[in-house]
Amino acid sequence: MTKENNIKTRFLGNSDYTSVWNKMKNFTYSRDNETEDELWVTEHFPIYTLGNKVKNTRINKSSNIPLLRVDRGGDITYHAPGQIMIYVLINIRRMGMSVSNLIYILEDAVISLMKKFDVKASRKKDAPGVYVKGEKIASIGLRITRGSSYHGLSLNYDVDLEPFSDIDICGYQDLKATSLKSLKISVNKKIVADTLVELINKKITTFQT
Repeated sequence: MTKENNIKTRFLGNSDYTSVWNKMKNFTYSRDNETEDELWVTEHFPIYTLGNKVKNTRINKSSNIPLLRVDRGGDITYHAPGQIMIYVLINIRRMGMSVSNLIYILEDAVISLMKKFDVKASRKKDAPGVYVKGEKIASIGLRITRGSSYHGLSLNYDVDLEPFSDIDICGYQDLKATSLKSLKISVNKKIVADTLVELINKKITTFQT
């Protein structure tokens, strides 16, 4: 049976990571079973974020980019302007969805997006995210609490890739990052964001148990 779900999208513009993180937590911990699901689209000022279960990770100590430990899964990653962030605040329990289902859906949305640009992208077992020629173009980190998700997906559109070289991206040594710009894909950022939101929305709302 197909589950129908109405997902509202909010566009937040450029934002401070900590502020949006706190808003996500407030939204999730105050919602009930009737609360409408939402997708939040934003870009962040430069920051490294570290998943809540990571004990040791490499970061170049000469970097002046702030580091923040947060409550999502995953390891260390980098956020900055030019990276499209889509936060996924949905009641997965109501959808009959597992966290693995949601990760697959987010990966599939990015893979479908890249296909529109005639670029072959793929997922990797035990390494959530989306890759092009072995380089990471999209990262996924989620938190599930009270049957609902927050945090979400980052897609490298036209972000400075140099800060990624100062970390082991998502905990993997020698893993490199790429972007739409690096792949010579010249499409308006708003169109990319809107298309990705549409794909995520469609794949979530047509999820079948």
